[in-house]
Amino acid sequence: MAWLRRRRAAGTEDASPIEEPATPETEQADEAVAEGLIGPWDSTEVRSRGQRLDLGSLWVPKRAGMQVRMELDRKTRRVVGVNLALEGSSLQIQPFAAPRTAGLWDTLRAELETQVGKQGGSVDERPGPFGAELLARLPVRLPDGRSGHRPARFLGVDGPRWFLRGVLTGRAAIDATAAGTMEEIFGDVVVVRGEDPRPPRDLLPLHLPGQRTPAAQDQPAGIEVPARGPEITETR
Repeated sequence: MAWLRRRRAAGTEDASPIEEPATPETEQADEAVAEGLIGPWDSTEVRSRGQRLDLGSLWVPKRAGMQVRMELDRKTRRVVGVNLALEGSSLQIQPFAAPRTAGLWDTLRAELETQVGKQGGSVDERPGPFGAELLARLPVRLPDGRSGHRPARFLGVDGPRWFLRGVLTGRAAIDATAAGTMEEIFGDVVVVRGEDPRPPRDLLPLHLPGQRTPAAQDQPAGIEVPARGPEITETR
């Protein structure tokens, strides 16, 4: 399970009762949890969905007080992302198809740094609990007309034929305690890749809770930044 990142998971909820026979992969995942390893997980590693929300290609863990908002494409009305809000922090997650033999995150980090730079922001690459991540300062115009910025942390995990991107904004982008809570949620997400052939960077199908994914055209995996977040005034 090369896509796992080692980290001690504090306060993780117990797994749900076993619903499927054990396999070498799920037994290895059980051992990983016991040792404090976290995902995000591939669906072949878990024995059941448990208490996670079924959103199609993502199974998202539930947390008390957490708000789940599905992001829709304005033209097609298809779900293109999941936004989780908890205690002043926000985590946007999106799953994409990836090649069998190579990941996407190394390439996407470089593209994202270029994109943010063209917008007048800055990006610093640094090690994180899931491997290399980006801390971005995104330029904004404040309500009083002054220039400001908002911080955002871009997380990326390459899995087997999938790539999961996370964007942390709000308190989790600047506060270690708040970040730990959202990182734990990100690390408990399960990606359901499916067997359908998909070109790299295709967004994997998502749907609203309790619904099935409609048959529709896939959306391209554009690397975009969240629309809003905490804004910090720049003093000049």
